[in-house]
Amino acid sequence: MKLKIAVLPGDGIGPEIMKQGVAVVNAIADKFNHEVEFVYALCGADAIDKVGTPFPDDTFTACRNADAVLFAAVGDPKYDNNPTAKVRPEQGLLAMRKKLGLFANIRPVQTFKCLVHKSPLKDEIVSGADFICIRELTGGMYFGEKYQDDDKAYDTNMYTRPEVERILKVAFEYAMRRRKHLTVVDKANVLASSRLWRQVAKEMETSYPEVTTDYMFVDNAAMRMLVEPTFFDVMVTENTFGDILTDEGSCISGSMGLLPSASTGESTPVFEPVHGSWPQAAGKNIANPLAQILSAAMMFEYFGLKEEGSLIRKAVDASLDACVRTPEIQVEGGAVYGTREVGQWIVDYLQRL
Repeated sequence: MKLKIAVLPGDGIGPEIMKQGVAVVNAIADKFNHEVEFVYALCGADAIDKVGTPFPDDTFTACRNADAVLFAAVGDPKYDNNPTAKVRPEQGLLAMRKKLGLFANIRPVQTFKCLVHKSPLKDEIVSGADFICIRELTGGMYFGEKYQDDDKAYDTNMYTRPEVERILKVAFEYAMRRRKHLTVVDKANVLASSRLWRQVAKEMETSYPEVTTDYMFVDNAAMRMLVEPTFFDVMVTENTFGDILTDEGSCISGSMGLLPSASTGESTPVFEPVHGSWPQAAGKNIANPLAQILSAAMMFEYFGLKEEGSLIRKAVDASLDACVRTPEIQVEGGAVYGTREVGQWIVDYLQRL
């Protein structure tokens, strides 16, 4: 297969982890005789510093013309700590989602047996947790009408029926491929937008009779994720709730550096780790590259290349079992491995198979 991949390293630890992700893609491409072309592009604070905008037109063109986007992270303290900044790195991420029509964010949440002890939850609660959070990505308050002055501010949380139907369709179809259990998360007891979500979901239930569909208020869902994460199979929710719940879910595994994600929709899909740019660690060779590498696995699987994705997952599991880990998940007294060393070990493992 020929693949053209737009590569957006972004800010902070982004360039470091992206090098390892690209190296793994190349190792898989060589093993399976795929032809991969990489097109590098600017985004985030790096793009603001160089061209004045977080998502330049050239970057959009590169993404639109690619088969997939490998994205790392955006964010920089000099913008985070300036509430008056008119241009922010995160605006580039929102622009990318909007311009590419990426309305569905897919975030797997899973535990690794050898790392259950790293989870903030008790072993007996978290063991076996394996679910997917599906977050609507281009509607709601993040994109609704906004206003702010010195005395008043508002963000409009608006959804239309077509927006709700298309994300629910994605969720129902994921549930059909998994354990056939879908949880719709809303705040229908308070919010009109949530009542529309619930209404549409109940209408669509009849088209998926094999799926057990339940409904949960977002506050209850946040609690349930902590006390019984194994309850969930597929969870779907709107943009703001999804932003919060997916970050909560990412901690279940014991490290945000372990979980990948995909954003799909009308145009080129984007594959990225769920963690941020962690600028304090930039250049120190301590960032965990596994989420970036697993994002590459999701990318191959998206194109139906399941063996390739499975091999990457096997290599990641092998690295964890061999205690080839970055500091935040290393066992006490274990050898010291950095970003580069973990990535190289996985590449070497793939080449030996």
